[in-house]
Order: sequence, then C-alpha cells, then structure tokens
Amino acid sequence: MPKEFRYRGYTLDQLMNMPLDQVIQLLPSRARRSLNRGLSPSKRKLLEKLRSADNGKPVKTHLRDMIILPFMVGRTISVYNGKEFVQLEVKPEMIGHYLGEYVQTCKRVIHGEPGIGATRSSLYVPLK
Repeated sequence: MPKEFRYRGYTLDQLMNMPLDQVIQLLPSRARRSLNRGLSPSKRKLLEKLRSADNGKPVKTHLRDMIILPFMVGRTISVYNGKEFVQLEVKPEMIGHYLGEYVQTCKRVIHGEPGIGATRSSLYVPLK
C-alpha cells in the first residue's frame, strides 16, 4: 500500500479544501512572505489561467518565481528556461517550492573527442 502524501500533517484533499490564507500559513517563511506581500498582476493572471484551463493542455509561463500551491497539483505547466518552454508535471511533493527549481536553465557541457584539424595537438591523436 503506497504511503499517503501529507504536507505539514495535512492530506492533499484537506489542502485543496482549505482557504488560500490557511495554506499560506503552512508554507516556508520565504514563500509565506512573498505571498503575504501580494500577488503581482502577472502571477494573478497565471493563477486564473491554471484554474480555468483543462488538465490536458499545458499553460505556458515565464514566471519561474511562482510558488506551487495545492490546486496546481496534477496540472502541466510549461516553464520558460531562457531558451525554450519545458513541460513540468506538478506533483504533491512540489508544494511550497518555486517553478524555477524544477526547470534547469543550463545544460551540462559534454565535450566530444577532437576531430581532424580541430587543433594542432589533435594531429597526434591516433585515428581509430
């Protein structure tokens, strides 16, 4: 039997039914302070889009600093990483974190082998 998800002692269903003010009090201090200061118009617009959108179509956003709230669980959000939109499936464990934490902005650089004529030193690399 899988373990039931709990966030600070509350199940996902209880979190979904709570008013937003009570959910904010459960979040970590940085997220709580950010939400208590008020939502910017762009964040408010994103929340409206998420509430009205169906689950099949992802909602695109540039807001990497948006805090994941309980009603976002199960939604697909496309977050911009500076080059392209990366799809993110929101899971219950992500509540209280930022969208940008789950979408990497940099790729790891993987260098290939030197080719013919790449540098002077590659003249001495034996060809396979």
